[in-house]
Amino acid sequence: MFVSSLAAQAGHLTMSHSQGKFSDAEIEATIKAKLAKSKIGKDGFQVHVKDHVATWAGATSVLQHKGAATRMAKTAGATRVVNNIKVLDEAAAKAPGNIAGAPRRLQVTTN
Repeated sequence: MFVSSLAAQAGHLTMSHSQGKFSDAEIEATIKAKLAKSKIGKDGFQVHVKDHVATWAGATSVLQHKGAATRMAKTAGATRVVNNIKVLDEAAAKAPGNIAGAPRRLQVTTN
């Protein structure tokens, strides 16, 4: 009984987040709580939510942290994300193919 109750509540929360039923303050608090527990929290990003749109600001030396911030806001209930996080030059130099939009190469070996 208890397990089914938790499952029902978890499903309700997921549906509510995706349906935009949370206030801007609740979404922002959820993002900040996730940020505090995450590796990207050390980057010192700032996030604000208005009209269910999360806006990120800050800078990072890890390219993947920018994408992680976007995903974090979406899963917290933001309907749109404006990601103004700057990727520092040192990170950009490590991954020029990813940033320049160069095609990814795939190596296939056959037996």
